Amino acid sequence: MISFVDPLVSNYTVVDFRDKAVPLIEDIFARDKIPIVVGGTNYYIESLLWKEKPSSAPRPDSDRKVELEQLDSAELHRRLSQVDPEMAAKLHPHDKRKVARSLQVFEETGIPHSEILHQQQEEEGGGPLGGPLKYPHSCILWLHADQAALDARLEKRVDDMVAAGLLEELRDFHRRYNQQKVAENRQDYQHGIFQSIGFKEFHEFLVSEGNCSPETSALLLEKGIQALKQVTKRYARRQNKWVRNRFLKRPGPNVPPVYGLEVSDVQRWEEDVLKPALEIVESFIQGREPPAEPLRMEQDEENKRSHRVCELCARLIIGDREWAAHTRSKSHLHHLKKRRKLEASGRAGGTVGDSGDTETSDEDGSLPVP
Repeated sequence: MISFVDPLVSNYTVVDFRDKAVPLIEDIFARDKIPIVVGGTNYYIESLLWKEKPSSAPRPDSDRKVELEQLDSAELHRRLSQVDPEMAAKLHPHDKRKVARSLQVFEETGIPHSEILHQQQEEEGGGPLGGPLKYPHSCILWLHADQAALDARLEKRVDDMVAAGLLEELRDFHRRYNQQKVAENRQDYQHGIFQSIGFKEFHEFLVSEGNCSPETSALLLEKGIQALKQVTKRYARRQNKWVRNRFLKRPGPNVPPVYGLEVSDVQRWEEDVLKPALEIVESFIQGREPPAEPLRMEQDEENKRSHRVCELCARLIIGDREWAAHTRSKSHLHHLKKRRKLEASGRAGGTVGDSGDTETSDEDGSLPVP
């Protein structure tokens, strides 16, 4: 499933992917073979692992989706609150894509998205994050590495891509699919292939090439390369976080076992990765208990849907972990320091009573964080 969607198609979704991939998987099973799904994007893999009621994922009307996303965030969230208050309470008002998606589900099915999710969870084998497993005898092989080793490997991969002709590919793609859009100020790096890592990072270089000095062009190229390295490393961290939160910590009975394979030292590929992976897969095929233990993580007690409003920063924060991070952020601490200074200044001025004494407050100026 590579190179089968036209680059100008901007409305290809995880639902389209699932509907293409599932028949291929069924065909492989029908030929008495074992499908191997290779990541990639864990969000898309997740769509293959767990069952979903057909009504919960109608084929999106791309025009309607675009229309909804053009609305102001507050208005979009207000509309969802009217038809599905439970889902609206779970989603941040600024998360336009998810809010628009839930609103679209209601418009196309007449059923609140939250109610459909409850129906999935109540199915036999379902759990808090969705329905039962679509393929009960699945297993996940998770290749993971020490962060420093992974970062170095990702940086080298970008250098190798540049050496292998990345710039020519970027120039060709820009000329064929994006140059005219840029000229008409219609470029869109939020949808379709244009949002993928490796293209938008070189926007400045591509649009200025030939219109600036060689020195400036070289600087913009290096800027794009460094940006690509940073965003690639950030993406890898998000993928690892997804595995931990959506697979290893996933509540409910039907979760495929996840086996960790250490790939920090590629010189030990045979003994650390290939041999144990083959043993695990062979055990599954033969119905035996694999020699390796699957990874397990304690489920967090945190409330990921808690709502708090920080009045200091005028922000809505959803989730206990996000709230803890916000209260430690530079922005919040700056506002807190500024407010304390104002309180201290007010106390220092004081008010003069009849006796001529200066009255002061008992408070120490530390206001509780909302």
